Amino acid sequence: MKKNVGSADRIIRIIAAIAFALLYLTNTVSGTLGIVLLVVGIVLFLTAVINFCPLYFPFGISTRPKK
Repeated sequence: MKKNVGSADRIIRIIAAIAFALLYLTNTVSGTLGIVLLVVGIVLFLTAVINFCPLYFPFGISTRPKK
């Protein structure tokens, strides 16, 4: 598994994941949309932690700086 998520991308993903979790936990967004946002937030957080995005892989996208 080759890393394909850069540092700026990681920060944006973590901030979005936290925002989605807060929206769900404060009941600002509830129901099906709330659950979908929570799941998307979990996926964003996990991809930021492991530095790999499966959606980038088939397209050959990488936000990591070139050496």
